[in-house]
Amino acid sequence: MSRRERILRYALLLLVLVITIGPFLWQLSTSLKSPAEDVYSDPPRLLPGDPTLENYSGVAEIIPVWDYALNSLKVAAANVVTNCVGASLAGYALARLRFRGRKIAGLLFVMALLVPLESIIIAQFTTMQQLELNNTLVAVVLPGAVGALNVLLMRNAFQALPYELEEAAVIDGANVWQRFLRIGLPAVRGTLAVVAIFAFMTAWDDFLWPLIVLSDSENFTLTVGLNFLHGTFQNDPRLVAAGTVIAVAPLIVMFACLQRYFFRGVGEGAVKG
Repeated sequence: MSRRERILRYALLLLVLVITIGPFLWQLSTSLKSPAEDVYSDPPRLLPGDPTLENYSGVAEIIPVWDYALNSLKVAAANVVTNCVGASLAGYALARLRFRGRKIAGLLFVMALLVPLESIIIAQFTTMQQLELNNTLVAVVLPGAVGALNVLLMRNAFQALPYELEEAAVIDGANVWQRFLRIGLPAVRGTLAVVAIFAFMTAWDDFLWPLIVLSDSENFTLTVGLNFLHGTFQNDPRLVAAGTVIAVAPLIVMFACLQRYFFRGVGEGAVKG
């Protein structure tokens, strides 16, 4: 690789980094600026002149942001558990078990990815109403309890495993549950981490469904609660930025904890000697 090509490659990577990380850094900078500092200064200043954490405490004084964050955490944790358990079970069944209609079941999961949320959201709301679950966190969790994409990810991960491993386990007398728990799951930890991250991000960032199904403010998730903050205090971008940082921080922590397994998910089917 020539020096010119290397410089061009790093310049493109730097541009992508600025486009991706730049808005978050600007929000972080805005959330740390004091009321005396001009947010719309010309030229713009990324580093706060007098950093302060008062904006974060100000958000908590205006709306119960920590209660909303706790609600979002409950929903996201439940979504992670249900997706990891349900998607791994369904993926293992589609990939390793032989039963009538297996190919049709796999095709239905693929077709489910083509259905937009907006086309079924009224049916979901009606279903929750008939189950008397409206305005509860359970109603927020149920529609995304097992995602079709996560099932397909787990199916592909299980399909990549050599059949010789399970054949040896069958000869040793292992049943289906033992093969699933002792052979299948340990070999697909990377994909399981990917499913956990996707499930957490989807539940944490979801706005439309919680906004529709929740009516009492005490049950609001963080995304819905921050929307009210923005509508009430739209003239103070510092508070809005502080609320945004509070909402994004758990996602960064989640990815930081699982990123090692996340990047291992690409070569999931490898057999270690």
